[in-house]
Amino acid sequence: MRKKQYYHPYEGKRKPLWLKVLLGLILAGVLAFGALFGAVLYGSYDHVQGDPQVMVILGCQVKPWGPSILLQDRLDKALDYLEDHPDLTIVVSGGQGPDEHISEAQCMYDYLTEHGVDGDQILMEDQSHNTVENLRYTVDLLTEEGYDPTADVVVVSNGFHLTRVRMLWSRVCGGDYNLSTLAAPSSHVPSRLKMYIREPLALVKSFVFDR
Repeated sequence: MRKKQYYHPYEGKRKPLWLKVLLGLILAGVLAFGALFGAVLYGSYDHVQGDPQVMVILGCQVKPWGPSILLQDRLDKALDYLEDHPDLTIVVSGGQGPDEHISEAQCMYDYLTEHGVDGDQILMEDQSHNTVENLRYTVDLLTEEGYDPTADVVVVSNGFHLTRVRMLWSRVCGGDYNLSTLAAPSSHVPSRLKMYIREPLALVKSFVFDR
């Protein structure tokens, strides 16, 4: 008597559990990075509200010959705004790195005054070495000089940086505040690509550690 043969549908080669877990983690990582990247892009725009009386320009790398391209982009954006708002108090914020011959604040001061800005309207914060220190020390400096850092302030940085700036400003100031932003272009293409890849990760790092 013949044995009955039963049809078994082809199920393909099953993937091992560890591979499924790994693929799941990779997919989750890609989705998380995409969401963070979207947040960085969403924040990279000019947003001026109220009537800012103080402008804060955040530092970036200084080269032996002067400001790096990214820093010059920030300074030129600030100068464009100052043409129509010449009476602002300006804070230049950035310390001196181990590979920099002067502080970022001094470099910014020199560049602005060379382009016609009155040095008496510039305050220098030259002790910070990262974004949260930029903002914290700037708030301290403004308070010492008699300004209200929760009032109308406009911060200038490259567009990719501004989502993190807004998050950290809310932590540093706390409570009610009125922050405007000016998004400088990032005219050096390799730096722009690098920073837009780096910044979503920096956003997570700042969210967790920069308290």
